Amino acid sequence: MSREFDLVLHGPTGYTGKLTAQHIVKHFPTNVKWALAGRSLSKVEQIARELKELNPDRDEPAVLAVQLNGPELQALAQRTRLIINAVGPYHLYSTPVVEACASSGTHYVDVTGETPWVKSIIEKYHDTAKSNGAIIIPSVGVESAPADMLAWSVVKRVREELSCHTRDVICAIEELKSSGASGGTLSTILTSLDTTSLSDMSKAMNPFALVAATPPKDITRTPLTSKLFGVRSVPDMGTLTTSPTGITDAAIVHRSSTLMPEFYGPRFHFQQYLRVRNALVAVFVHVALCIALLLLLLPPVRWLLKRLVYAPGSGPTMEDSLNDRVEYRAVATADQPARRPARVLGKMKYEGPLYVFTAVLVAEAAMTILQNEDKVRRVSRGGIVTPASLGQEYIDRLEVAGCRFETQVFES
Repeated sequence: MSREFDLVLHGPTGYTGKLTAQHIVKHFPTNVKWALAGRSLSKVEQIARELKELNPDRDEPAVLAVQLNGPELQALAQRTRLIINAVGPYHLYSTPVVEACASSGTHYVDVTGETPWVKSIIEKYHDTAKSNGAIIIPSVGVESAPADMLAWSVVKRVREELSCHTRDVICAIEELKSSGASGGTLSTILTSLDTTSLSDMSKAMNPFALVAATPPKDITRTPLTSKLFGVRSVPDMGTLTTSPTGITDAAIVHRSSTLMPEFYGPRFHFQQYLRVRNALVAVFVHVALCIALLLLLLPPVRWLLKRLVYAPGSGPTMEDSLNDRVEYRAVATADQPARRPARVLGKMKYEGPLYVFTAVLVAEAAMTILQNEDKVRRVSRGGIVTPASLGQEYIDRLEVAGCRFETQVFES
């Protein structure tokens, strides 16, 4: 694909967009041809000046004014190989961006966690994107790239060491220390609840909401006590409870497994939890999350929160975020006839501001596509796919950027 730009960062003036631009300036090869695009030319130019101060020796990116309408976005997509889209809430602003990329054969990545919106763009644009050779990967931020890539890693180890498919993966957020959510994230949550019907919200709560094929029927069942009280105990994982990102991450991982069934296996099932100290804490967290969701469904509560949270474009300071960290653990069980099948333990760890981590995840995904375009298209088969389709090359880039992955086999 020969185009004017290798990549365009769309929305560099937002909180995550700025961090993504900074990562590109600091870490990407200087021969990458790129541009910044946004609705306000003056604001985008200001970001370009700040980036110049950050790395004076690097050529400045082109600066483009692009409004959120079909013709201008179509023209933008046709000028670049790939768009990193940081304009949210995605359900409000980004459907035309995906449409332009799908119809132009332009690759695309974003950091959405909006499962109903992802479901809608798959239904509308997957076939178009696939036929035009576009690789479109939503949810390449903290939701849901870490869980997707860790699941891929342990499944890969099962295949390599045990020569079989994977029966299930149980994943848990082992540790999460965050300085808080950005204004954009909070705005997304609140506006999604304003604009998404209860029916669509209910469909998105299905962990198989985004599958590319019929999900397996013979899956590992969640114990009833876990559903009711949010308590689960898993060997090598400890006491687990409901994860706030569990359904979103499971939907992406199950899309990965149904897009690449020959890799994961026909009976693959994924579940995600949050690691806690004991059963009492597990019940408390589960109940608290249920109450919070019920309150957010009430319009007056959302109205009040909109006046109390960060404004979009703002978020935690870097000083407040220096002690942020996140660690995921996962246990994959081999699909073997043995009474006690072999298992693989995996870990993923990142220390540093979590919004910087999101910027790292989406930017390095973009570079993985640009440098391994043919392989990613062959593995994913194109269209609207998932972070896991980026494979080992993506993990290698993330490790250089400070993210650590480990896997080990436990023979029973």
